[in-house]
Amino acid sequence: MSETHAALHARHRAVLPDWLALYYQHPIEITHGEGRHVWDGDGKRYLDFFGGILTTMTAHALPEVTKAVAEQAGRILHSSTLYLDRPMVDLAERVARLSGIPDARVFFTTSGTEANDTALLLATTHRRSNQILAMRNSYHGRSFSTVGITGNRSWSPTSLSPLQTLYVHGGVRARGPYAHLSDAEFITACVADLEDVLGQAHGTVAALIAEPVQGVGGFTAPPDGLYAAFREVLERHGILWISDEVQTGWGRTGEHFWGWQAHAHAGPPDMLTFAKGIGNGMSIGGVVARAEVMNCLEANSISTFGGSPITMAAGMANLTHLLEHDLQGNARRVGGLLIERLRAATAGNDAVREVRGRGLMIGVELVEPGSERPSPEAASAVLEAAREAGLLIGKGGGHHTSVLRIAPPLSLTVAEAEQGAAILEQALNTVRGRAA
Repeated sequence: MSETHAALHARHRAVLPDWLALYYQHPIEITHGEGRHVWDGDGKRYLDFFGGILTTMTAHALPEVTKAVAEQAGRILHSSTLYLDRPMVDLAERVARLSGIPDARVFFTTSGTEANDTALLLATTHRRSNQILAMRNSYHGRSFSTVGITGNRSWSPTSLSPLQTLYVHGGVRARGPYAHLSDAEFITACVADLEDVLGQAHGTVAALIAEPVQGVGGFTAPPDGLYAAFREVLERHGILWISDEVQTGWGRTGEHFWGWQAHAHAGPPDMLTFAKGIGNGMSIGGVVARAEVMNCLEANSISTFGGSPITMAAGMANLTHLLEHDLQGNARRVGGLLIERLRAATAGNDAVREVRGRGLMIGVELVEPGSERPSPEAASAVLEAAREAGLLIGKGGGHHTSVLRIAPPLSLTVAEAEQGAAILEQALNTVRGRAA
């Protein structure tokens, strides 16, 4: 590790919280990027397969975004929502149309956590109940309320919460009591579980919040149609459906623009939340909801930084680029090739339990060789080996952080996918050899 990285790490540890997670035994500083590559403080170049936690959605230093930011910065950086904000109205109109939600209203925030926090406020106010349904193994943010609905123990530091949360099965297909069932039987069993959980509720339940593909949970997903089946139950009880699209939105799954569309015969959700990729690195989050739900708040409310002119300009430029270049289609094509390449590369590796995902949202679950026991040690070792070879990836999973998370910018090329897969295959084989 260079003196530059070592010195910065020492300063980090002296002034920032101990619980602020850092990757790698010797953390690195990312100084700049271009396309699908970034460079560290030592000048080393990496192929970026994680995009700052799925946030650099299109490309690093995308010219359209940097130009939009510079031009808006030359006019005005900030005014707050107390004044009319043309860039905010422009982007809200576009997001409302794309959402699929009828008579949609959009509220912009600065993060996915804040977006989910707002959705919970709306749902509990609209339904006059603090009871929330959430999925086991879920993650929805780091605020007090969103931690209270997070079903992943590794990211839930307290049991205290302003909400009463009831956890439902179904977000994890390949583990748990229903893993052996067919897809149809799995959905039937999960619906029965939902009905049973509702039987334990105290009267009105406000909403179900669910990630169509669980992000921090290790890129796990139910069979297509599960949330449509859930929706039939929810509608009988008047319960709202919130689709957390912070990681799945904007075409990342390739097959659909939004994750909820894999369950589309239920129609759009009552609310969806978004963040991360829309700003391509700028701090944008938000909620889209039916007007009836969005307008239920009777107190005054504003956002100082949500919907700021500069972030809205970046979001509009980034979204325009994504749509005009069909990056959803690229995610489907190149992501499909990458998944098959990784499955072929790991076919004989008994430390790899599963390669799963869709589009450019891929998880590689690692276990102790020849067993079903998760191996967070192997995941950390592969992360290190990949970095040494010039590839940045992420990790996640249930309570054991044993899943490699692969989510490059959506403009990834076939050649870059092949290069990254080769590095990852080498890293997996190297770690497997050490364990043998």
